[in-house]
Amino acid sequence: MDDIDRRILNEIQSRFPLDTRPYLVLAERLGLGEDEVIARVKALRDEGIIRRIGGNFNSRALGYTSTLCAAAVPDEKMAAFVDAVNAHPGITHNYQRDHRYNVWFTVIAPSSADIRDILGEITRQTGVTDLISLPAEKIFKIKVDFQV
Repeated sequence: MDDIDRRILNEIQSRFPLDTRPYLVLAERLGLGEDEVIARVKALRDEGIIRRIGGNFNSRALGYTSTLCAAAVPDEKMAAFVDAVNAHPGITHNYQRDHRYNVWFTVIAPSSADIRDILGEITRQTGVTDLISLPAEKIFKIKVDFQV
């Protein structure tokens, strides 16, 4: 990764243009050619540096609810549990931790009842019953950009 890649990453984190030709707009901002920006973003994606480019929505403003979940998953059930969790489109994060509760994930759904249904389905599919839901009482949302 060189300085141009770093400049592109810094620019697209929070200022990705909403335009019919966003890479041309980026190119103009950065003093580069559109084809070069496209090629570099593709290369950064292929290398796994860029995970995704997409919208980031305020789920509460859209009427959804969310919760942080933690599960104590035995090693022999880990692969099946992770597969079951990842199969749900409302799962936004899924992390393994070195703790009794060794898998943490977030669920976003239209209602608390839907979240209970999702967690119940995961429990039925995997047999993992030590699963807790920790809904937020107050949201503290911060904007994070990483200067590369």
